[in-house]
Amino acid sequence: FSRVDPYGFERPEDFDYASYEAFFSRYLVVLTRRAVKWSKLLKGNNNIQKSLKVKRYIRKGIPNEHRALIWMIVSGAQTNMEQNPGYYHRLLEGEKNDKLVEAIKTDMNRTFPDNVKFRKTADPCLQHTLYNVLVAYGHHNKAVGYCQGMNFIAGYLILITKNEEESFWLLDALIGRILPDYYSPAMLGLKTDQEVLGELVKMKVPAVAELMERHGVMWTLVVSRWFICLFIDILPVETVLRIWDCLFYEGSKIIFRVALTLIKQHQAFILEATNFPDICDKFKQITKGAFVTECHSFMQKIFTDPGSLSMTTINKLRETCREKLLSQG
Repeated sequence: FSRVDPYGFERPEDFDYASYEAFFSRYLVVLTRRAVKWSKLLKGNNNIQKSLKVKRYIRKGIPNEHRALIWMIVSGAQTNMEQNPGYYHRLLEGEKNDKLVEAIKTDMNRTFPDNVKFRKTADPCLQHTLYNVLVAYGHHNKAVGYCQGMNFIAGYLILITKNEEESFWLLDALIGRILPDYYSPAMLGLKTDQEVLGELVKMKVPAVAELMERHGVMWTLVVSRWFICLFIDILPVETVLRIWDCLFYEGSKIIFRVALTLIKQHQAFILEATNFPDICDKFKQITKGAFVTECHSFMQKIFTDPGSLSMTTINKLRETCREKLLSQG
């Protein structure tokens, strides 16, 4: 295995090549089998309808060569792009908001310093593409503009789609529809969902909720980056992409499934913590290691471990948590 992964990320100094190789040789068999099934499903025409079969296929992972296409279709981005021809390019050619442009420029070098494709020396350098997507989005969705975290998400979309306009429409699907109000200036949706996770942990892993409360650790301290970056830089790339496969199809509740699985699986480990910094450290550690690297078994776990999790439950919790936050405001 090389120092740089297939997506352009440099592997860390302490990267465990041996166990990764063991995992990957097993995973390659799965990928090959899935690729055959997907080819049959798509039969050379690029159209799929939402169905139980498609949902099952997506949960088992989309092969990389079909990933951009399937994300575009199931998220509604494809339809939006087709209904608005030329819109993306008009955004780039139009008048620019200087403050927005400045904020985006500032974050360019901070986006994936460990990815060779985003370096200034790269050819092509993806910083230029990223800049375009973010500037266009900021002018398309003025209520959001630009907010830190969006650069990482757009960057991942560019790595997978290798297409500027598709990345723009997928970003729009995520921010405009799939994630409720995560990136607006007040970030009310994000704050709400962190509280919702707290409530779900109370129901499903009460001992951990009790520990957090006892030591006065707010959920936002340990999970805000999980939500803002959709697990980018938190979990391994392959695992993040598998999570996103489901996120584009099934919506934001996938984030809760992943978070609950991480917490539930490492409950005993988290409960060893005896103080505030200790708890924060444990939450950093549970996102590393074999459990999260083995993305195929990890994805099976997120649909079994947390038990049932209906959108109705989540929406009820969102309502009460949002009201609580607004009354504190």
